[in-house]
Amino acid sequence: MIEEQQVLDVLRSVYDPEIPIDVVDLGLIYKVDATAEGDVTIRMTMTAPQCPMSGYLVQQVEDNVRTIAGVKSVHVDLVFDPPWDPSMIKQDALKNLGLGAAAAADAAEGECPPEK
Repeated sequence: MIEEQQVLDVLRSVYDPEIPIDVVDLGLIYKVDATAEGDVTIRMTMTAPQCPMSGYLVQQVEDNVRTIAGVKSVHVDLVFDPPWDPSMIKQDALKNLGLGAAAAADAAEGECPPEK
């Protein structure tokens, strides 16, 4: 059986292209479900609904999860409720970047801005 922690571990190699933080520590992964048959469903979000990198990140998530032994299928459910906000970034990730929460919030606000 595929464990949630296995999926999260492999997803730590998927990085947001604009912020050098992986999708797990960035807080983009909301839920992981795996069946005994090897079907994995990941509920995730983006930093903004209009993020032009969403297709890229979803593909990276799918590709990386498929490398886990026993995975037969991967489905990513892209959601925006609850909406992502900078407080979802893990504090350890901010510390590793030498950032405080305020700096991360400023950086995240500049990322994937809404289209006008």
